[in-house]
Amino acid sequence: MSDAALASRPQVRRGHANRLQEYGVYAAVAALVLFNLVFIPNFMSLGNFRTQLVQVAPIVIVALGMALVIGTEGIDLSVGAVMALAAALIPLYLGYGLVPALAMALTAGLVAGVCNGLLVAYVGIQPIIATLALLVGGRGLALVMAHGQLVDIHNPALLNLGSGDLLGVPISVVIAAVPAALTGLLIRRTALGRRIVAIGGNRSASALSGLPVRRVLVTVYAICGLFAALAGVLATARLGAGDPADTGILMELSAITAVVVGGTPLSGGRVRVAGTVAGALLMQLVYATLIKHNLPDSSAQMVQAAIIVVAVYVSRERSGR
Repeated sequence: MSDAALASRPQVRRGHANRLQEYGVYAAVAALVLFNLVFIPNFMSLGNFRTQLVQVAPIVIVALGMALVIGTEGIDLSVGAVMALAAALIPLYLGYGLVPALAMALTAGLVAGVCNGLLVAYVGIQPIIATLALLVGGRGLALVMAHGQLVDIHNPALLNLGSGDLLGVPISVVIAAVPAALTGLLIRRTALGRRIVAIGGNRSASALSGLPVRRVLVTVYAICGLFAALAGVLATARLGAGDPADTGILMELSAITAVVVGGTPLSGGRVRVAGTVAGALLMQLVYATLIKHNLPDSSAQMVQAAIIVVAVYVSRERSGR
């Protein structure tokens, strides 16, 4: 074999990896839908379709925030704990009305995100360590606030967020579409979006070029915390109870998997919003498919772990590492 042919093989391999990372998630979603159409009766019924969309809405919201963080070459393991904090706070403040309860829950998420950002940007703690602290402490605080108990919710307005429709579309899906659209605009149309990508690509060079790296990092983690709290609100509304012991469990795994499968590399420097949404939908379809075939939740978790390993490997192949 000629030297030119040998030299071209890595380029061909990276080209395949590029296409797989760009379009693989969409092909996987299509293949899984086709499989379910063949083997699961009534899979495309309106009721099942609605259920899948309602269940995936919180995952989409959390994954969008995670995508921004990963785009800066960071990670946020505290998103599930922030969801638990929101679930604990809502019942405490519903007596004052829906708006104050939502404001407290979202403020808690924002504050948690800012704390993560300060630890990463100003204290210099690695993101995985900084957010791990809140993962443990945040859920513990949520359990203390709820006295370790599930609290039933009877507020019709809040319950409507989890089960109601707007022009035939589930309200939770409409709410999830708003962060998706805003995140897409943020990345494509704003200076902050360009800075996020630049910082993820090369943080040192970004600092030397005068970009406000620390401020951008704090902002990104704050957005991620806010999105996680919003997801916690929707999960609580859908459940009809504040349950900090269970709300958001393993959500960080689902969010990271959705982001990486959607084409955003863990090495940062890129954020794919549409791919992240498709990745979240893929994770929900995987879970639903396994449950429909009477397999336990643990099987879905193992499949998610395998998917993220494959996605990371493809990302490494694309970068030629």
